[in-house]
Amino acid sequence: MRITTRRSVRSAIGCAAALAYAAFAGVAFADVRLPAILGSNMVVQAETDAPFWGWADPGEVVTVEPGWSGAEVVQVTANDSGAWSCTIATPEAGGPYTIGVRGDNTIELTNVLVGEVWLASGQSNMEWPMRSTKNAKAEIAGATDSKIRLFLVQNAIAPSPQDDCKGRWVVCSPETVPAFSAVAYFFGRDLRAALDVPVGLIGAEWGGTPAESWTSAEGLARFPQFAAGLELMRTLRENPDALEAQYQQELAAWKAKYAKAEQMHWTKAGFDDSGWGTLEQPGNWSSPDLKGFDGTVWCRKTIEIPQAWVGRELALELGPIDDQDETFFNGVSVGEMRGVNQWNVARRYTIPAKLVKAGPAVVAVSVIDTGGLGGMHGEAAQMFIAPRGHSESDKVSLAGAWSYRKGASAKDIPAQPQRRAMNAHTPSALFNGMIAPVHPFAIRGAIWYQGESNRSRAYEYRSLFASMIEDWRRTWEYDFPFYYVQIAPYTYNGDSGQAAELREAQLMALSLPNTGMAVTMDIGNPRDIHPRNKQDVGNRLARWALAKTYHQPDIVYSGPLYRDVTVSGSQAIVRFDHAEGLSARGGLLKGFEIAGEDKVWRAAGALIDGETVVLSAYGITKPVAVRYGWDDDDEPNLFNGEGLPASPFRTDSWKRVTQP
Repeated sequence: MRITTRRSVRSAIGCAAALAYAAFAGVAFADVRLPAILGSNMVVQAETDAPFWGWADPGEVVTVEPGWSGAEVVQVTANDSGAWSCTIATPEAGGPYTIGVRGDNTIELTNVLVGEVWLASGQSNMEWPMRSTKNAKAEIAGATDSKIRLFLVQNAIAPSPQDDCKGRWVVCSPETVPAFSAVAYFFGRDLRAALDVPVGLIGAEWGGTPAESWTSAEGLARFPQFAAGLELMRTLRENPDALEAQYQQELAAWKAKYAKAEQMHWTKAGFDDSGWGTLEQPGNWSSPDLKGFDGTVWCRKTIEIPQAWVGRELALELGPIDDQDETFFNGVSVGEMRGVNQWNVARRYTIPAKLVKAGPAVVAVSVIDTGGLGGMHGEAAQMFIAPRGHSESDKVSLAGAWSYRKGASAKDIPAQPQRRAMNAHTPSALFNGMIAPVHPFAIRGAIWYQGESNRSRAYEYRSLFASMIEDWRRTWEYDFPFYYVQIAPYTYNGDSGQAAELREAQLMALSLPNTGMAVTMDIGNPRDIHPRNKQDVGNRLARWALAKTYHQPDIVYSGPLYRDVTVSGSQAIVRFDHAEGLSARGGLLKGFEIAGEDKVWRAAGALIDGETVVLSAYGITKPVAVRYGWDDDDEPNLFNGEGLPASPFRTDSWKRVTQP
């Protein structure tokens, strides 16, 4: 079974030119170097033209010598950027082998197997580790098959596609498997048992992340809603300093709206604050006029700078401040902490040596409380000023009485500008940092468990998810199998319908060729978004792969999938694919609803008739729509004879339908 990739045209003495996306353009390398994904203990995809690539000195001749019988030695010359790439023809599954890579230096890849390689990706349910899964202790103890190999891509984001990542291939063992994806491991274990060939698993997952983060800029180009995020990434690539400059301008304009020019005088040593109130710090604001106050409070404390400190850099520490602050020394800003969730972070600022003069000096703090209690609320020992490299005896305590004056109320302060920074939710960030570095390593296919983070945008997910699949296939230039998990039941704080609509979007993705979906409506936990039964998830994904990719006969790989509905009088008759041996698990069939022309949904009585389900409901004489498993935390109970559950579905197109 030979995979066709864009690197399938090969030569006995030469290969394709260097990778176009090499990030090390113009950099010379003293030694031949390989990306992390090419390493000892790896599994190389069997019976294909497997890409090999790396870096060397420009013009350096690199020789790749596989260790299996009959392998051709391949030579390639590094281009002007020092990048090189080639393909090697891989044999049937087997090993272990050694692969030599020689230039001015020699790299020897040892304990290499040839077999089946799968990429596993998604958010937390794919990331969920073996150590936290059901029967974890026994499962980990039993993970002793040395022909399963694991590569975990370290979490990373990037503004442009990267050509390398952090990670290494390891032999599966009770020592290496605990932190690896449980779904991926159980999938690979089932493939290994059924195929009796080595299995390599590449894990690239990040909890709480949306699908657009895992899609390239090219794959997102047709989605205008992601244009701002992609523009941010472009700026980060081309002119990151411009973002900081723009933020500082916006921040200055924002400050000017609550910190007026005259208030800046309040931070200086010569200002008379005798008419201000007094606060004891550390502590939350306790003065009657500050009770329940949200907004800005200006605080001042005068200290004496010893002659011995003159011209020395000082450490200024204030402990945690609730919520935000800007801190001044003799009218000069020496530090600030903005943004959310900073209320319990200790403030540690530096006073430049040039500002340090003997005599009276003022430490002034503009505190913004955004809600609840405000103030400098740490410990007295956390509040001091002292020279850098000080001893305890050098400290001057800042605890005690501070002068204060109320400034602008929170309701009068406009929304604070935020730094525009890349994070794991930024469109294309995870593709760039975690998927691009794996490419073009030869894979048989991919498995995917994600969707919870896109739940509120289910209609968008219909096209976004399909675009992501197509994007990955375009990247590898191969329409590889893509098998994924439909999200499990969970309450989601009662936002009825969103998860159901997301599952519907996932069901629609089956219209793409070479895809498959594992349904989990029976193995979730409505009170835990991370159900612990990952064994069945991996098994259901493996069923798709064994049946559709490896063409093993007599494997039932899907539960019942809605085909069509006909109406006969007051009854709706639903037909399914994969419906041999339909049954209701645990009692009466539940989870079906029907609606008439009034669009009011009613629980349906449901009877199984061969490979169909017959529905009716009191008060509905002419059904017009059917739905099944349409609550976020629904646990319906229709199964086929193999014990695989039916996917939720609906026949209407009514948006955001809720039950009366």
